[in-house]
Amino acid sequence: MTSTASPVTAAVLVAAGRGLRAGGGVPKQWRLLGDRPVAAHSAQLLADHPRLSRVVLVVHPDDLEAAPWATDLGLEIVPGGDSRSASVRAGLEALEGQAQNVLIHDAARPGLTAEIVDAVIDALETAPGAAPALAVTDALWRGTEGRVAGVQARDGLWRAQTPQGFHLEAILAAHRAATTQAADDVEVALASGLEVAIVPGDERNRKITEAADFELARQLMGSGMDIRTGNGFDVHRFGDGDRVVLCGVAVPHARGLAGHSDADVGLHALSDAIYGALAAGDIGQHFPPSDPTWKGAESRIFLSHAADLARERGFAITHLDCTLICEQPKIGPHAETMRGRVAEIAGIDMERVSVKATTSERLGFTGREEGIAALATATLVAG
Repeated sequence: MTSTASPVTAAVLVAAGRGLRAGGGVPKQWRLLGDRPVAAHSAQLLADHPRLSRVVLVVHPDDLEAAPWATDLGLEIVPGGDSRSASVRAGLEALEGQAQNVLIHDAARPGLTAEIVDAVIDALETAPGAAPALAVTDALWRGTEGRVAGVQARDGLWRAQTPQGFHLEAILAAHRAATTQAADDVEVALASGLEVAIVPGDERNRKITEAADFELARQLMGSGMDIRTGNGFDVHRFGDGDRVVLCGVAVPHARGLAGHSDADVGLHALSDAIYGALAAGDIGQHFPPSDPTWKGAESRIFLSHAADLARERGFAITHLDCTLICEQPKIGPHAETMRGRVAEIAGIDMERVSVKATTSERLGFTGREEGIAALATATLVAG
């Protein structure tokens, strides 16, 4: 009695796109979804799947350091090309001779399930290609200039998903022979004459494209939000001058505030609150006072940097709150202007910004009118 060993199956995880339509200031695959980046969700599942021997992560050449978690998962990182097809081909060539079958998955689909992986691998026993899909159930229209121009029969139509699986040598040859760009690897396979079987997809395995898709992905995957809160506190003493700058607004006063920059205690406290929520140090680490570059600098630079850093790490700033502590000048007449300025600098809606003031009842250095203090809180939410 003879037995045949199962074909070795590997996977290519394509994460080389540069699309920013989903917001966040970085490619969607590097934005946080719950407690980790979008790409890490499917990477973890593929790395843990017992029927996969290797996983190649294909990234843009500028993103070779974007996935420090990949090494821990045992992934091999390969630089991609100038198109999706080129990136897939780079991943396939890295596996050439190392496996008989390959699964090609888009990193922007974080809701991949082990059941889909198994179904695709099983289908490759009887077909050179296999891919998950969902039958189209909605009515379909054809439209022209914003008007319904006709209806389209939905019989036999499917919504394609990934991973799309193939016999490795066959799909690599198909990619090498391709002369035009394709929407996915099934199109490449069909152009080369390969038969592709359809296996059941899953609604959770949706592709993230727009900003709203992040919330939908969290709901479908049951992924909790990552909510961060940070505090900031700053003090500056009074010095020479005829105005103080508070929360980005110049307020006339008999004295100014002394400091290395423009001594805006409000923006300093807000910046440190954001840095704190990110566990990213404080202003002094990002803009050392020993560096003459920042002598007299406008503090909007610090808040803008902190806000950009939050977005780069996949967080939305959902609320900023600043309390200015002083006897003079009076903050009330300027509070709304300050709110607007903070919102503008941080790139958020004014309704998400609070600026208020209090005195210390003539106690302490602020009560003696020796300076001004500020206390701030920032709330950040991943995704």
